[in-house]
Amino acid sequence: MNTMEDTLSFNKQQIERPIGIMDSGVGGISVLRELVKLMPGEDYIYYGDSVNAPYGTKPAQELIDLTMKNARFLLEQGAKAIVIACNTATSVAANILRETYPEIPIIGIEPALKPAVLAKEHSKVLVMATIVTLEQKKFGDMMHLYEEDADIIKMPCPGLVELIESGHLKDQVLLDYLEEKFSVFHKEEIDAVVLGCTHYPLIKNMVQSIVPNATIYDGGYGTARQTERRLEECGLLSQRETGGQVVFYNSLGTEEMLDFSRYLLELSE
Repeated sequence: MNTMEDTLSFNKQQIERPIGIMDSGVGGISVLRELVKLMPGEDYIYYGDSVNAPYGTKPAQELIDLTMKNARFLLEQGAKAIVIACNTATSVAANILRETYPEIPIIGIEPALKPAVLAKEHSKVLVMATIVTLEQKKFGDMMHLYEEDADIIKMPCPGLVELIESGHLKDQVLLDYLEEKFSVFHKEEIDAVVLGCTHYPLIKNMVQSIVPNATIYDGGYGTARQTERRLEECGLLSQRETGGQVVFYNSLGTEEMLDFSRYLLELSE
């Protein structure tokens, strides 16, 4: 027969379990940064599926299969909640994951379009994202909500995730890519740039250098805040104020990629 002490002990064990974060590679570390800053007492498990990066060019069923596989791995490691730190995977697979694991808080991410649009009347907002994210109904519905309030321009960025995964964070190769992508726009007219892929905040400063007068938005902080709210609602929020740890896993399985992941977590913007 369970005693009150047994119940309390079980609840404490649940609360002290780590938060699981998944992404197609290292991009979700931009979200992990925000989580660690907001909840430094929590433990985290980060899984990057760099073998299959980028997700933004894959068909929907393959994305669902990969996301389900990643979730199972995190749950096997004891995750008490799962953060899908990938806009593409969130768009395609978040609802399926919630239906499969209704007892687990599942938190997704979406492009920070709303704050970008509302910051200024009749603004020109550029949304950088993967092709799949921009083509999904979820983004289309969001864009429809605000299309009368701003000039919203979609800018698919094929190849950018691969550059970031390869470590091109501040070099001429990346600068040339960005210059070419933005060259078709009157850059001085852009009011805001929405980074609609979690890889892109890792190069936020480079983007800002291309459009110095624009305000840059991403969904990392909002996702961290939503994670905190969901954990509190479920009674799973750690009461520790500091001392949390981060453990990295990556489907490549190389120490070089794990070192790169740790480097990105500590990298200042």
